[in-house]
Amino acid sequence: MKTIRRLIYWEILLATGFVLLAFLSLFFFFDFVEELSSLGKPSRLEPDVIYEVRHALLYVGLLMPSRVYELLPISVLIGTIAVLARLAQTSEYTILRTSGLGPWKALRTLLGLGLIFVVVTFAVGDYVAPLADKTAQLLKARYQGRISLGQTGAWLKERQLYSNFSVNVGSLSPKGELGEVRIFEFDNQGLLVSTLEAAQGQIEADESWTLRKVLRREFDTAGQMSARILRSDLETFRWPSTITAEMVSVALLKPERMRTTDLYAYIQHLESNGQTAQRYEIEFWRKVFYPLSCLVMVVLALPFAYLHFRSGGITGYVFGGVMIGISFFLLNNVFGYIGNLNQWQPWFAAASPSIIYSLVSLGAFGWLVLRR
Repeated sequence: MKTIRRLIYWEILLATGFVLLAFLSLFFFFDFVEELSSLGKPSRLEPDVIYEVRHALLYVGLLMPSRVYELLPISVLIGTIAVLARLAQTSEYTILRTSGLGPWKALRTLLGLGLIFVVVTFAVGDYVAPLADKTAQLLKARYQGRISLGQTGAWLKERQLYSNFSVNVGSLSPKGELGEVRIFEFDNQGLLVSTLEAAQGQIEADESWTLRKVLRREFDTAGQMSARILRSDLETFRWPSTITAEMVSVALLKPERMRTTDLYAYIQHLESNGQTAQRYEIEFWRKVFYPLSCLVMVVLALPFAYLHFRSGGITGYVFGGVMIGISFFLLNNVFGYIGNLNQWQPWFAAASPSIIYSLVSLGAFGWLVLRR
């Protein structure tokens, strides 16, 4: 049995690696082409620094771990289908069956290999990809001058003893300097007390922000007839806050590229400050369930070993495997958006694609393998 397991594992690992390499080459080419428009442009902060081909290649290379995380389950499915279908076509799998490889032993064998892919997918998605993606963003920011945090910036919220603050950060430089900072202060009754706009800022180690070139407006509403706005221009302003640089840097990464522990900590921060965390909760559960999809993929591929292939018919089944993998990837994204819009339970929205494909794979296993 060890010899059979070694044979199947080695064949599937080689096929999966080849498929993954093909996908990565394709995405590397597309990402590099997208960077061609930025070549030759000087940095906004350092005019002498030019964005060259080697920088673009390094930037695109740092994006590859995220691609590996996204593409590994699909590659596992295609690689496993290709190997099992080839073994069935050449009657090698029939010989393995007569040697004692029954359906349940075959299932356990593939699940053991699937667990290896689960561990690899989790390790890449939780450790390698977030670090590489953040490094890539900082590298790109050196030549763009800053890291833009979206059209509306990064929004954070903080509750203090007598006030609630809504904070908007427009950009973040590679050195950790904040740009286009806006702070809105509300009292415990929800009334706007003051606003603050700063061109630049820095998060200090003593739980405070140092803001520069500040425009501060205070709303004096002691009496309706005497309501007035006090405006002041300040060169620097110190704002006490427990919002750390790590919380702001969360906006550097898309939620799906954050570490599971960072996602959980950020969800706790949002909930403690009364902010909605639905999107991040869905991404948290997706990070939990997505590596497990490798198990679903190997089970889904097992019935292909029990099909009868004519000459050349294997190509069609491999193409079907590609379509199944793409449909799983699309359905995984669609359920995330639908769950966020319809306020589904986060774990259900994240687990639905895996549950659907698990039922399909087990149904195919029962019909094609056990009954036939």
